[in-house]
Amino acid sequence: MSSAAYAGAQKEEDLADSVRGALAAAIADSRPVRPVFASTGDQLAYIKWLGEMSHRLAGRIPEPQVRIELIETAYYEAKRAGLEPALVLGLVQVESNFRKYAISSAGARGLMQVMPFWARSIGDGDARKLFHLQSNLRYGCTILRHYLDREQGDLFLALGRYNGSRGRPDYPNAVLAAWKRWQFSEAAVTVAGDPEAGTTTRGRALPPEAPERNPFSPQRLANPS
Repeated sequence: MSSAAYAGAQKEEDLADSVRGALAAAIADSRPVRPVFASTGDQLAYIKWLGEMSHRLAGRIPEPQVRIELIETAYYEAKRAGLEPALVLGLVQVESNFRKYAISSAGARGLMQVMPFWARSIGDGDARKLFHLQSNLRYGCTILRHYLDREQGDLFLALGRYNGSRGRPDYPNAVLAAWKRWQFSEAAVTVAGDPEAGTTTRGRALPPEAPERNPFSPQRLANPS
């Protein structure tokens, strides 16, 4: 899938000092990228997931080491931000088609097409880092988490903010379609020390029998009204 039809831009906004500080702290966190698992079973499930994702990505990134590094980093940064790795991979597919040095017409950069103003607003001001694998994924996941929190868990509206097209269905539905491509039933692993892993929004599980309350619900994305 080409990202040309959906490339957009986050809108620069005034942030409260507390929000800016929290986002800056999230970006600056230098914890290691490799997850620690609660059990051998969880670790084996992760290894199986990693192999399957690498297989699916082989057509886009032929070099095994390069794609494994991308998948491992996407997993870690997604879990760290309270997001599903499959969602992050789907968003990367739509935004950049996994092109590390992609630049949109609006100036968004890298895998998750992060606007340079974020480096000034919550980073150290060096927008060149947005082409660095982990930095780009960390910014992107942190920003999407911020938009999800701002929209009270509504993924449709949060994705609209991420793309700069809030309220319009094309982009959220494109991410949903890509997200489905990266789902894997045996990847439901829990990272040690992350009690919220497996929930779709931080701090609250969403029951499958109530899809209208679930911000990751296909029904919610396909019918945003």
